[in-house]
Amino acid sequence: MQGLAVLLFPAVLMLFALGMEKVQAWTDRVAVNRDNVEEFLQATDAQGVDTLAREGMPAALDELRTRRAG
Repeated sequence: MQGLAVLLFPAVLMLFALGMEKVQAWTDRVAVNRDNVEEFLQATDAQGVDTLAREGMPAALDELRTRRAG
């Protein structure tokens, strides 16, 4: 039984580490910093606030930047 644990523990640990890496990448992608919030508040309109309420800050920032570029 101990031999099985010795063989499975490194594999389970590696899978856990890979899973946590995916979670961290997702968290970094959806995280918003203070500068982004200030930029949004200075340049937004009613449509931007509606997007913020419906979809969240990352989507609202993307929409604001898309409107600026196009």
